[in-house]
Amino acid sequence: MSDKPTAVRVYLARVRTSLEDLPAGEVEEILDDVRPHLAELEAETGPGARVDDLIERLGTPESYAAELRASGDYPAVAEAGVTTAAKRVRVSGIVQPRIAFWGLVLSAAGAGVVAFLAGTTLDADVLLALALPAPVFLLSLMLLLRAGVERVAALPEAKWLAGTLDQARENANTARTMRFLATLKPAWWVACALVLVAFGLLLMARHRQAVLLLPLLIGVGVAAVWAGPRVHGDRRLLWMVVPVSAFVVGGLFGGFGATVDLIGNRTPYQAATSSYPTADSYGNQELRYGGTGVDNIYAFDAEGKPLTEVYLYDEKGQPITLTRYGCRIPKGGKEKIGEDNRFPRPGIETTEVARDRGTHTLYETVCRENKDVPFSAAIPKASAKPPTSVPSASASVPSASAPSSPSQMPSAPASAPVSTTPSK
Repeated sequence: MSDKPTAVRVYLARVRTSLEDLPAGEVEEILDDVRPHLAELEAETGPGARVDDLIERLGTPESYAAELRASGDYPAVAEAGVTTAAKRVRVSGIVQPRIAFWGLVLSAAGAGVVAFLAGTTLDADVLLALALPAPVFLLSLMLLLRAGVERVAALPEAKWLAGTLDQARENANTARTMRFLATLKPAWWVACALVLVAFGLLLMARHRQAVLLLPLLIGVGVAAVWAGPRVHGDRRLLWMVVPVSAFVVGGLFGGFGATVDLIGNRTPYQAATSSYPTADSYGNQELRYGGTGVDNIYAFDAEGKPLTEVYLYDEKGQPITLTRYGCRIPKGGKEKIGEDNRFPRPGIETTEVARDRGTHTLYETVCRENKDVPFSAAIPKASAKPPTSVPSASASVPSASAPSSPSQMPSAPASAPVSTTPSK
């Protein structure tokens, strides 16, 4: 089935608009009766039949609808005084398809942006932002089912999009690429399902509450595998596969960016010890040592006793200022409360607590500040070795004129006579 709407489909869409003040079931019966006749006229015109060709044979769709009214004994609609309900029908025939089309575009763009942010931060809470495009998507889907895919396809913007894709297929520079992408369609839907499941498992590994998202992502992946190959037969399935594809593409780009950032933070230059604070991914100051962030610093004296109220400065007298965190009150959780160079900081401990609410289980974050030192330090003692001295010459040769102590004075041997005068 061609992506571009046929002349019969466009012509019947305008006939349907002119008959919408009649009961919906009777309108469908009328269209089913005339559809084969219109198809024969289109076949007689040959390939590339246009709406203008049918208008030359049958008149405008509005005049043809008036003839169908007369042949079926339905009340005619006065041209001079159309009722308020009929006016609303005519307006809705234009507004509803356009809202359905642009609702699909906006909801798909929103899903892609949310997936990109979730892939970049690997934070399951970011997926809560899908609640913003969700009403737009539901309204678009409701109006699609009400107006019909033929009216949406007859919109100028939808025709432009279909014509652009046709030109890309026929263009010599892009035809090969388009054909190659067409061969990847079956594998693309399987890849979408695998990416959604992997994304759910990754979020679940980081956040336990994300386990509730995993069945939903698996269901969406299975639906995409089922609906993807059937889009050409039923264009309404675009409202399922387009948002899924946008979500997967956004998640892949976000995950790629997060991987590049992770690899960049582990380069040899970054792994070296940093003496100054750097900014983390949230813009908060942090100190890095050995390639990892340091959240706290503990100081001990020579006896192994922890010190408090220690202020850190570098060799230039500049304070080593880091971001200080505390517990958010009253909701709990960790939050930034300021920056200073005073250490150590209280340890911030956050835990997930499951609370039974009867019909469901609610996970709450409980935060606690712990001022205790989480470890004890064994300060190495200096070995008690006597100082090594080099004896000087004056110390090794006693002085007769100035002995340092009485014990250092020489004594005469008892057997040797002492003479005070020389002998002749």
